[in-house]
Amino acid sequence: MISYQPIIHMRNVVKIYSTAAGDFTALKQVNLQVDAGEFVGIVGKSGAGKSTLLNMLTGVDHLTSGEVIVNTNGSPISIHEMNEDAIANWRGHNLGVMFQSFQLLPMLTLVENVMLPMDLCGRFNAKLSRERALELLRLVEIEDHANKLPSQISGGQQQRVSIARALANDPQILVADEPTGSLDSLTAEHIFDVFEQLVTEQGKTIVMVTHDESLKSRFSRTVRIVDGELELNFESAISSNWNGK
Repeated sequence: MISYQPIIHMRNVVKIYSTAAGDFTALKQVNLQVDAGEFVGIVGKSGAGKSTLLNMLTGVDHLTSGEVIVNTNGSPISIHEMNEDAIANWRGHNLGVMFQSFQLLPMLTLVENVMLPMDLCGRFNAKLSRERALELLRLVEIEDHANKLPSQISGGQQQRVSIARALANDPQILVADEPTGSLDSLTAEHIFDVFEQLVTEQGKTIVMVTHDESLKSRFSRTVRIVDGELELNFESAISSNWNGK
């Protein structure tokens, strides 16, 4: 009998920060499962623990207790049991991370920014990597600006580049931290269209955090976090414009 495994499984995750004022518990016994092909929204107010949860999921910060298991290739692994180098290598091959602040390298052109993850993961090929980067820039409708520097394009355009960069190594999981928080409504709509296309047409799994609860209808499922705890009743929000399965 084959046992079912979610693509992401957070078990009893606790994160405590030590501060001058004493210990602060940012996450309190968080349990969360995400299935392959889901577009999950983590909603909550500023300071609720959304970004901390993503940091635990991506392995960029250490958890205090608990476990994060990710199954991207048929072999579930507990990512926080790996050392820093192993986590960085795993993340480069399996996760695409999008930040609200974009974090593009200012001295590289847009196409070079998209090619960078391929180089860091040992997948760089001068011809093929450039073709792949241009294909991804075309996906987010910014190919015409490929040879410009980030300072020469708008914030909305930079966010599109960050999405292309996150897809560079064709990861199964995309993690987005408030990716539309600083965008105008038209650009934000296009970004969501791209996300939905990635889920429905390419089978990607997306976990996105946002403070804007009006976006709940755009996710296949929403989970609310309050003061470091996930609400017991998860909300399924399948909107009329959602085509996911």
